[in-house]
Amino acid sequence: MDRLRALVYGTVLLLIVGWVLYAGKAIFVPAVLGAVIVYVIVGLAHALGRLPTLGRALPLQLRYLFSIAAIGLVGFLFAYLVMANKERALALAPQYQQSLLAAIQRMAVYFGFETEPTWATLRQDLLAQIDLQRMLGSLLASVGSIVVTFVVVLLYATFLLLERRHFDAKLANLSDDPARVARIRQVIEAINRRIGSYLALKTLLSVLLGVASYAVMRFFGLEFAALWAVLAGFLNFVPYVGSVLGVVFPVLMTIVQFEDLGTVLTMLLSLSALQFAIGNFLDPYVMGSSLNLSAFAILVSLAVWSELWGVPGAFLAVPITAILTIVLSEFPGTRPIAVLLSRSGRL
Repeated sequence: MDRLRALVYGTVLLLIVGWVLYAGKAIFVPAVLGAVIVYVIVGLAHALGRLPTLGRALPLQLRYLFSIAAIGLVGFLFAYLVMANKERALALAPQYQQSLLAAIQRMAVYFGFETEPTWATLRQDLLAQIDLQRMLGSLLASVGSIVVTFVVVLLYATFLLLERRHFDAKLANLSDDPARVARIRQVIEAINRRIGSYLALKTLLSVLLGVASYAVMRFFGLEFAALWAVLAGFLNFVPYVGSVLGVVFPVLMTIVQFEDLGTVLTMLLSLSALQFAIGNFLDPYVMGSSLNLSAFAILVSLAVWSELWGVPGAFLAVPITAILTIVLSEFPGTRPIAVLLSRSGRL
């Protein structure tokens, strides 16, 4: 009876927490993103400190400032690429729309269902639904709100960095029991070590993927290659789905720009080979099992956090799940859940 009561209470508590996270996503998402950015800033600052001669000469606060500036530059570079190509993209949208519809028609002819009565109805529905110019316009209109959110996230990250210097004192005064304080400190250090290592290495691999993707797309003369490359780098933070979308978007652009099956297939194979090489060789080699999360747990967490927080949730799914695994492993009642979430079963 006690176990049933505990299960009911736990389920109700979980539902309440889920509702609070969903209802308060406008508050929680920038704050959590700010915390994630802090890990990246600290990782970059430590990397700068390891540089010969220059690294030792730069004080820590200055390295933090350079790191914040670098992250801000990347964010505003993406916004600039979008806005700089806005007019051209809107001007070319009708042409690309016709090319896309022509490609769909060729596919219908190839598979032999263009004479089906339902195809005529479906084609009319496609003509009515697909309006690339309107879709691009609404998408580009949201860039301003994304930039505002990015600035808020950087502000959160900056203030969290300022709070770090007082954290040890706060932690020491958190409890009168030194053993408990030491245990909490150990958990926080484990979180910092795993998440910091993951984000630093993932950022490095994402930059490498973006540069390599840009080289491939420029070789083929793809329109907006820089934008697609930066997007591929960002999407690399989203497990599984991000790699697919990093290929799909430029391949769709190839279809509407070139209308040539050979070019489309070559682009598809080239970008897929890049994603495969980095995702299946470089990623495991560089990162190893630093997070100790099972593939199934990552996939489920991706679905859950995407449902709760949308696109930001997809980017945050892995770090949040890794933190939950570490915290759950510290309590006897929740340790079995942490074991199930882990890759090897060892914590």
